Amino acid sequence: MTVMSRIAFAASMLAAGPALAASGPFFSLRNTDFVVLLGFLLFVGILVYFRVPSLIVGMLDRRAAQIRAELDEARALREEAQKLLAAYERKQREVAEQAERIVRHAREEAAAAAEEAKAALQAQMARRLAAAEEQIASAEAAAIREVRDRAIQVAVAAAGDAIAQAMTAERANALIERAIAEVESKLH
Repeated sequence: MTVMSRIAFAASMLAAGPALAASGPFFSLRNTDFVVLLGFLLFVGILVYFRVPSLIVGMLDRRAAQIRAELDEARALREEAQKLLAAYERKQREVAEQAERIVRHAREEAAAAAEEAKAALQAQMARRLAAAEEQIASAEAAAIREVRDRAIQVAVAAAGDAIAQAMTAERANALIERAIAEVESKLH
């Protein structure tokens, strides 16, 4: 016997059990099928008398309306959440674009500052070079003046020595007298 045939046999035995238990005429209180039918009909009659089906239908309708309201509320919440998500995504894109602009602007400013610093450094180097050249020229002029002054001193000393050697007392007296005469003539 296969598994399917065993299951079918067991189901037929269970279904036939209550029907085989009934004995006697059907419309007798000794027949269990009839008693069960009467109990069932009485139960259904009580349910109909107390309007239980309409109460159950009303409760089911209220429950369906509540579920419908909850679904509508959930739908509205979902739409609101989608709107908020879209707004946040838009704000995130705007913030990312703004951050990119700020970074780009900072890089441009840094490049401009670097160029300005480079230009300022070159200008400072040019000023220092000009100051150094000026100091060199001043030092050269001072050295040339010092050499001239020294040459003049040497020349005066040499001329003094030469005059001292060539000058006699008579000649010195004659030069002094001539200078005095010249001064007197210019004073009068």
